[in-house]
Amino acid sequence: MQDLHGLALSTPCAAAADAFNRTLRSYLGYRTDISEHLKTTLKADPSFALAHCAKGYFMMLTYKQANVAVAVEACNTARGLAGEATPRERAHVRALAAWIAGDLDGAIGAWEETLRACPTDVLAMRLAHFNYFWLGRARDMRASIERIAGSWSPELAGYGTLLGCHAFALEECGDYAAAERAGREAIARDPADLWATHAVAHVLEMQGRREEGIAFLLGMERHWAQGNNLVHHLWWHRAMFHLERNELDVVLDLYDRRIRDLASPLVTAQPDLYIDVQNAASMLFRLERLGVAVGGRWAELADKAQARVGDCLSAFTLPHWMMALAAAGRESAAEHMLRDMRAYGGGAATTAPLVRDVAVPLCEAILHHRRGDYEQTVQLMRPILGDMHRLGGSHAQQDVLEQLFLDAAMRAERADAVRFVLERVTASHPVPPGRRAGYADATRRYSAGPLH
Repeated sequence: MQDLHGLALSTPCAAAADAFNRTLRSYLGYRTDISEHLKTTLKADPSFALAHCAKGYFMMLTYKQANVAVAVEACNTARGLAGEATPRERAHVRALAAWIAGDLDGAIGAWEETLRACPTDVLAMRLAHFNYFWLGRARDMRASIERIAGSWSPELAGYGTLLGCHAFALEECGDYAAAERAGREAIARDPADLWATHAVAHVLEMQGRREEGIAFLLGMERHWAQGNNLVHHLWWHRAMFHLERNELDVVLDLYDRRIRDLASPLVTAQPDLYIDVQNAASMLFRLERLGVAVGGRWAELADKAQARVGDCLSAFTLPHWMMALAAAGRESAAEHMLRDMRAYGGGAATTAPLVRDVAVPLCEAILHHRRGDYEQTVQLMRPILGDMHRLGGSHAQQDVLEQLFLDAAMRAERADAVRFVLERVTASHPVPPGRRAGYADATRRYSAGPLH
């Protein structure tokens, strides 16, 4: 039996191999039916080690501490069956074990080792891409794809995925023209390619092509019916374009009817997945900065954040949970969250130093900002501004943290800090801050010359 790219699978069961390949396609396509296909795989062959490993992977991909126990069970089962597995499949089991242990460098090392031996292993490629991104390692994300690209051909089933991943990596590295070409090529191959659509949306955002971005996403939306939580993030991107056009009523409508309306049949999968919380909290913060009263919308997010206090698997989600807790006045939960983050920061996980040295002071700053202690917010954030990218997230996602610092600096009347952050974003974003929502007012008030 073989996978999508002709690599050997250890199952002797054709039905299991077929279902596993459908599982892979679903994973690569961000589809909601992934669990259904994996269950079919394991039912067809309960001794298929790589399928158990994939179950563990999918649990870890949720960045939810409560799901780690399921991943551990899947890993133990896969390890017990690995004697009949191929060397490639055994490497996947090692990668899963490392990931569960918090050793993300070890997991990435196992995937890169697999890609050296089997450069068309689409599962290893996609998981390495994902983890590089959430560690803030854009250059590694790009290099990983480019090392294997010569071994891929357009005939491979996952070729569009390679293009989409390359497009996003190129965008995060600032090569917008090449990123757009790769992303649009992937979309031409499959208009339902959500990751490639996402990559092109990022290019259009970074280049300030707002009208084009709205039209592009509206045109692609008909292909999203089977999409999972990434669809919510695409709606977030559309809302971001409207935000830049000062169409704030449209942004709120998208927030309520698309991004967060849990009763809508169009909002599928776990609405408290890390990406959903990031979408919602960052949008509410941006709207408030522009003078929009968001009402009780923070409370729903705070409920979800409070239920996840102590869960530090997603470093970039932590400041977003803190935004919700602080905005909703959940002081006790916020302090509890900080205590648990400090404890996690003393551990051995790859992300422990990131949580300790970056996420903790950042979350402290968010709490002080909501309390109105803007000078302390500036003092806490200034030393970590250059390290915030290590928490993961794209340029577009990280931008809310820059705005947090800017808002505190303006309220504290710290002209030096305001000019500093304006210079930072001028260097990192091709659209001048004077033409961007959230920065235009500061540019008018505090700067002159090229920042305009």
